[in-house]
Amino acid sequence: MTSSPQPVALVVGASRGLGRQIAIDLARANYTVVVAAKSTSNADKTVPFPPNPNSSQSTISTVVREIKEAGGQAFAIQVDVRDVAQVDHMVKETVRLAGRLDVLVYNSGAIWWSSIANTPTKRFQLMQRVNPEGLYATVQAALPVFERNGWKGRIVVVSPPIYSRFFRGKTAYAMGKVAMSVLTRGLAMDFVREGHKDMAITSLWPATSTESAATEMTFKNDPRSKADLRKATVFSDAVMGILNTPAETVNGVLALDEDFLRKYCGVSDFAKYSVVPGSNPRRIMPKELPVLEVAEQDDEGMRMDSTKIRSKL
Repeated sequence: MTSSPQPVALVVGASRGLGRQIAIDLARANYTVVVAAKSTSNADKTVPFPPNPNSSQSTISTVVREIKEAGGQAFAIQVDVRDVAQVDHMVKETVRLAGRLDVLVYNSGAIWWSSIANTPTKRFQLMQRVNPEGLYATVQAALPVFERNGWKGRIVVVSPPIYSRFFRGKTAYAMGKVAMSVLTRGLAMDFVREGHKDMAITSLWPATSTESAATEMTFKNDPRSKADLRKATVFSDAVMGILNTPAETVNGVLALDEDFLRKYCGVSDFAKYSVVPGSNPRRIMPKELPVLEVAEQDDEGMRMDSTKIRSKL
């Protein structure tokens, strides 16, 4: 085991797009970064280098090379998040290689946007396995590490605020992504209830369309649509902002990148993030979102704990 004097971040789903940018910017902020995903390659033979960050040429291998050539420290771990054993190995290998774990970012995701009638069950199952189940397995594997750290750490999940319009036209996808946000809210409540004041989990979602592998496919036949895109740095800057904001402030928050940067990081000019200079990308998320708390928020009644009930059987 190599003990890193730097904080260590594990970015799951870091081969391209948002995940790659988050990994690059964490390294620039003096984190040792462990990049994890399914795709690997021989980075030494990748030409031109660096590759298009939203293409299949960008892999965890090329991301590690990018970070190292810029003077940072990084490791690559191949993982299929649908396999719990591989997820457990990923977290253990992170600690073995880097000596610790301070930040976990879950960016892995499977996408299929269509009506329920046009979403086959196999496609639905794939999204659930990669999105909420992959996140759940990763969090389960990481929590014992954070416990050994004295419950000090951060988790950032790429999932949306919860509101009804998000379900329209992509219900099967929304079911999984909203479940990830439910995990964020629920785990945040656990942290508070158990007195883990230095732990926080936050969900983050783009307020506008952002450069990624998904938007690369969507807009490749319509260059004019790029005027509605922001660079991935807007999202990674928001991630860094979350990590630099007190845990109690961001724990359980379902944030939008633009709104978080405005409110907590003092950003008012977003021109530098526009893919097309001078453009004003269309906001795709609501300006106001529903409040999820209810008046009886703190009234749990008689709380059931299945682990305690089962132990008595």
